Amino acid sequence: MTDAIYEESRIYPTDKRGQQELCALLEKEGIRRDGSLEYTLGLYDQEGQLAATGSYYKNTLRCLAVDSAHQGEGLLNRVVSRLMELKADQGDLHLFLYTKCDKAPFFADLGFGEIARVEGLTVFMENRRGGFARYLSGLKGDCREAAGDHAAIVMNANPFTLGHQWLVEQAAAQCGLLHLFVVTEDASLVPFSVRERLVREGVSHLPNVLVHQTGSYMISSSTFPSYFIKDEGDVIQAQARLDLQVFKAIAATLGISARFVGEEPFSQVTAVYNQIMAEELPKAGLRCIILPRREEKGQAISASRVRQLIHDGRLEEIRPLVPESTWQFFQTPEGAQVTEAIQRAGEVVHY
Repeated sequence: MTDAIYEESRIYPTDKRGQQELCALLEKEGIRRDGSLEYTLGLYDQEGQLAATGSYYKNTLRCLAVDSAHQGEGLLNRVVSRLMELKADQGDLHLFLYTKCDKAPFFADLGFGEIARVEGLTVFMENRRGGFARYLSGLKGDCREAAGDHAAIVMNANPFTLGHQWLVEQAAAQCGLLHLFVVTEDASLVPFSVRERLVREGVSHLPNVLVHQTGSYMISSSTFPSYFIKDEGDVIQAQARLDLQVFKAIAATLGISARFVGEEPFSQVTAVYNQIMAEELPKAGLRCIILPRREEKGQAISASRVRQLIHDGRLEEIRPLVPESTWQFFQTPEGAQVTEAIQRAGEVVHY
């Protein structure tokens, strides 16, 4: 058989039959359908049966599968190449994917380089060879000399609260230079441009804090493609372990010896992250320092709590929970737009 006998077609979310065929193929090949798909491509054989599929969400390729009856015919290559063409037309040239460990050599042949892996579970790859190395080089170039230990914090800050600020202040007091990474991926109700600005304003009084962007390398839990991991607990653990592999490389580059995190009484995902960090970072010679949450009237301050208050129309009640710079932002027209987006959202407290 040749590629010419296969018909290429988009599978729309409203196409019930196409979606059923898609789910059936993914299930047959041991892949769970990802919840975040912007575009899905199908290749159909002469009998009109779905033979291969692939999707993308933002700059990640997802749900790549070929029916076992059609493997060895170059269909996965065709699907990936077509998806890359579509993303290139949108100006997205730097793409990422997560695949099973045994599939990594195939994607390497297509030009994808490995960033990190969790043996037996997943490999994180990008189509820009040396891209991660350049990211690390850029981080190192932004650094400055500082006496004492170097430490790190990674935060989403959705939005930046007094809890975040307290964590940064406590960490900064215990090290010579604190690297503060703000999750870059725009998957939060508060846009990245706003989150980064509020973080920078909220830590501007701390001279030994250096703010970085995570780029696409440190992973956002809300968009991690978990489609080839069947158990939900394994999904969270795989994400955390993969994230730590990336962080270890960053730590080695920047001379980081400790990572500070806040206690997590609310989010299961973050709580699992903290647990795995406490177990794994010492194995790499890194300290994991978990600090208690700052409280207000006996209740831990969290971004989820702030978002819930905004969602419920109780904006005034966030004032004792956020720095003045965050409060002032929500008094601006731009802040009003973010407030409206939060109030329109069906769910504002993350899993």
